[in-house]
Amino acid sequence: MTMAISRRTFALTGACALITARSACAQTAELKVSHFLPPNHTFQKAMVAWSDDLEKQSAGRLKLRIYPTGQLGGGPNRQFDAARNGVVDIAISLHGATPGRYAMTELASLPFASPSAGNTSTVASRRLSELATEYLSKEHEGLRILWMAVTPPLMFHSKSPIRTIADFKGKRIRYAGVQFKNIIDSLGAVPLLVPPQETQDGLAKGIIDAATFPYEGAASFDIATITKYALEPGVSSATFAVVMNPAKYASLPDDLKSLIDKTTGPEAAAKFGAMWDDAERDGKAAMLAKGTQVSTLAEDQLEQMKALFKPQVEAALTEVENQGKPGRKLFAAYLK
Repeated sequence: MTMAISRRTFALTGACALITARSACAQTAELKVSHFLPPNHTFQKAMVAWSDDLEKQSAGRLKLRIYPTGQLGGGPNRQFDAARNGVVDIAISLHGATPGRYAMTELASLPFASPSAGNTSTVASRRLSELATEYLSKEHEGLRILWMAVTPPLMFHSKSPIRTIADFKGKRIRYAGVQFKNIIDSLGAVPLLVPPQETQDGLAKGIIDAATFPYEGAASFDIATITKYALEPGVSSATFAVVMNPAKYASLPDDLKSLIDKTTGPEAAAKFGAMWDDAERDGKAAMLAKGTQVSTLAEDQLEQMKALFKPQVEAALTEVENQGKPGRKLFAAYLK
């Protein structure tokens, strides 16, 4: 009798374990994704494509609900904290929106800094993502980095022509990020911290005279209706990150965690970077079609500009090192 009960108990326990495992495997999840960018931005398109891929690979068990234009997480300076605090599950934002908080990451925004393999978003986004675990995870404490993204180099977009260094003097220029502020200061212009979504209005009202954006970003925020001039080459790139709330990640079944792991990281960064590079070309074409005139800085002016920026690079590296962070090691690895 006792043996029969034991066998029955064992069988029941085994069945329960199997049911529990199957139930866990069958769990579904819908992740809230937030960013501050407009619905026509490359990040929105990338999130929609990622959502479709996750849903297909999970047989409908993992989906993303995407909230653009700060609908859920707020402005760019609040997005990372929204993910950190569990208001959203995944957030995308610009490190420069919270000046000084991500000093290590923003070293990638130093003037004319790019990996030796190329000054494209494809190359730079992959490289920064490869370095994130070793160098940047502490700076993103309370967040799980899914991948890093580096913009194509930002141009100066202005209401009146800027063709020489002297033309910058006194110009009020929109920026986002400490390194961009320092660049504008070095050129004798006046840096003004203006959120991306308020830039067009600031230009129209005469609050600012120019703004820093890659062509894709300028097209997304439709500033070509106000600015009619752009200056090449791009001086610096901005950094973004796609981050996730760690507790939300931990709550997912193992197979869904694995799916997120498989579809993020350096390869995902490079794939997104390629989209950004394509959008950059399209953005420039769109701005040219609206009448934007593009000037290229003369070689002697470019060399003079680089000389102006050398003290900024050294100062930024020294400041990070003085905080006890391996800034020079990261910067060298990024440029390699």
